[in-house]
Amino acid sequence: MPFRSKQTLESWVEEFRTTREGGALITVLVQEGFDGADTGLVTVPLRDDGTEIYMQPVALGDPTWSVTIGMRNAETTLSAAQLHGLAAELLLAASLCQFLQEKSIHHVEEPAEDRDSDH
Repeated sequence: MPFRSKQTLESWVEEFRTTREGGALITVLVQEGFDGADTGLVTVPLRDDGTEIYMQPVALGDPTWSVTIGMRNAETTLSAAQLHGLAAELLLAASLCQFLQEKSIHHVEEPAEDRDSDH
């Protein structure tokens, strides 16, 4: 069954970093997926907000990704410059999400246990 492993997502994030400015704080966390599959959860922290954006595939084998903006602890007041910075971070997150969806369209990867059993 096709999915995106943490290792695959890390390589995609690294490719994204080399083709776009920014993205140094983007990480791929360990996330146990369906049936214990080695999946990753992509996070983009918002520097001035203390919030993170989480990205993950909608479903196993589906190239569509969902974006979740983490809960904020309190109301945030920003200057115009800080709002521009937040907008830039959100734009980066949107670009990353689209990049991951495009990479997922033709991607087929067998879970590690399937690859190991072939040997």
